[in-house]
Formats: sequence, C-alpha cells, structure tokens
Amino acid sequence: MKIEDFVNIIGADFYTGVPDSQLKALCNYLMHTYGIDPDHHVIAANEGNCTALAAGYHLATGKVPVVYMQNSGEGNIINPAASLLNEKVYAIPVIFVIGWRGEPGVHDEPQHIYQGEVTLKLLKDMGIEHFVVTKDTTTDELKAVMADYRSRLEEGHDVSFVIAKGALSYDEKVTYRNEYSLKREEIIEQIAKAAGDDMIVSTTGKASRELFEIRERNGQDHGHDFLTVGSMGHASSIALGVAINRKDRRIWCIDGDGALLMHMGAMAVTGSVKPANMIHIVINNGSHETVGGMPTAAGGIDIPAAAKACGYPNAVCVSTKEELDRELKTAKERQSLSLIEVKCAIGARDDLGRPTTTAIENKEAFMAELTK
Repeated sequence: MKIEDFVNIIGADFYTGVPDSQLKALCNYLMHTYGIDPDHHVIAANEGNCTALAAGYHLATGKVPVVYMQNSGEGNIINPAASLLNEKVYAIPVIFVIGWRGEPGVHDEPQHIYQGEVTLKLLKDMGIEHFVVTKDTTTDELKAVMADYRSRLEEGHDVSFVIAKGALSYDEKVTYRNEYSLKREEIIEQIAKAAGDDMIVSTTGKASRELFEIRERNGQDHGHDFLTVGSMGHASSIALGVAINRKDRRIWCIDGDGALLMHMGAMAVTGSVKPANMIHIVINNGSHETVGGMPTAAGGIDIPAAAKACGYPNAVCVSTKEELDRELKTAKERQSLSLIEVKCAIGARDDLGRPTTTAIENKEAFMAELTK
C-alpha cells in the first residue's frame, strides 16, 4: 500500500514516535512532508515519551494523534497506555502504528523473535484493538477498519495498526547526512585497539555488528565483547552492572546517540556511582541510522555537559581521529569514570554482516572471559 493512501485514510495531522526500519516508508514520508515540525511531527526519545507527548497533544487540541514505533517499544508504552490513556483513567484516544519485527513465520534477528510472538498479545492485554496491515491489504479494507476505529476513538479507546514486512511503500527518496567525516566503523576499530584486553559492552544496531566484524577481520576472539543486540538504550546500564561487580577489570561501553537519549536517566545513575573502571563512549551521528537514518535530538545537545551535570568527573567531545586517539589513551590512564562523545558521519558499508554466533554463545564467552 502506498504510504500516501495509508496516511490519508488515517486522517491525523500529528505524528510522534521512534523510527523503525519496518516503518521506513512512513518515516521518510513524514520527514519529506514535515521534517521535524512541532505542529505535525516530533521524533521522541523513547516510546513512552512519545505516548505522553501524544496525550498532551490531545489535551490541547481534542484531536487524535498517531504514535509510531517498532514493536520492541511496546514495553515502554505499557505504563502510559495502562495508567494514562486507558478509558478507565483519562480515556485519551491514540492511534498506534507498530512495525512488526519478528512476525511468526518471517525470518528475523534473535532479539525480535520473542517480541514478535507476543506483539499482538500485549496489545490485547493492554486493551488496544489491532489490525494487521499486510502487502495484500487494500485501501477499501483499511477504510472499513478506520471507520470502526473512529467510533472507538470517540469513546476514548486506543487502537493500533500492526505493519507487516513490506506492507507500506513510498517512492520519494530521502537522504540523511551530516557535516562530520569520521566513520563509525573506524571509530570502533580505534576503541577496540585502545581497549586491548579490556571488556567492551556495545549498543544495539550497527555498532555491535561492526565490532563483531572488526574482531573477525583482526583474527581476534569475541569473548571480550558483549554485543547488546536488543534492549536499546540499556548498554550503559549493562556496562555499569559489570563494572561495579568486577572492579578488577576495565569496562568500555560503546553507545549511540539514539540509545543514550532513549534512557538518559541512566547517566545520572552512572554519574552517582562513578565507577573508576568504566569508560563510556557515545558515537553521535545525530541519527537513528540502523533503522533508516531519521534524526535524533542529540545533534543539538551538549552531551559532555549533560554527563558532567550527572556527576561524570570527566567528559569531552572529539571529532577527529587524532583527538579520539588522545582521549582514549587519557581515559585509559586516568582510572576515573570518563565519557567521550565522538562526532560521526552517517553511513555504513552496504555489505555489513551480522554476528555469526548466537546471543547465548556471546553471553557465555563474555562471562568466561570475565572469570579469567
């Protein structure tokens, strides 16, 4: 289905969400049509954030907003959906548009399998009626569903469209770029070299895929790396948990700007604990690149200042290879919690692969290395 038809049938004029590759047609349409426009389109930090933002829109206008997200974000909406939107509380109507990763019967990555199995069940448990949009869904079918949904929305109920793989299309090409030249894979290779035999926890998405391939290319084992294939925004907390329980090992966290924003409160916890054996590196390209390249709010944030405000004793920003080399060495030598923000270009190799080990094999190898 053409995304223009989908949007016209829904008939909303405000969208907020977290980008998803399954919803690339919608995301690109919104960026091409509105860009980031507070009156019509806001990319949020996490799914709970955009759900509350949508509630505020309804309170101010009386209109029905759309919240878009990957199904992995359902966990983040459970609290606001149950205790804010629900008809037994404030009865705030919202249309959810959810990309269905891990759809049963469709091959996907391991972090999506269980989430895909419970996607529809979670919506049912939250009292959110759903309709699955597939490649075969016609505009007439969608119009009929939307006609029924409108009556439910008027009663303060929430509804959802679950988008199967390839269900939506958009012909306009949208290109995302920034002003920086450092490539993320080169940055991660520098980090891995500086870390040596230290342990690394890397964030979800292309960063972990690139770290895996760097180890393969260099003939190194993977036991020093925990590749966080899911749980976006939680890599730094995983690293913190390891660091405070293994003070004899230095722990490096390779984070991303979108991931950092998703659960930014973790910085305050890390800053309060101040583990001397943790180095937190945020690779910032101002983009949700792994799911298509749509912008994050991190392009306008002073991340080192935020880290220092959260209690990090050391925090800097670099944008060149030479600056990064210097700060990596300094951080490793100082024995104090450090954050390094690295400004990064948008883009990755077209032939970038995925880890060939399973998530459980990765966990067991990492734990075995920690015991040495």
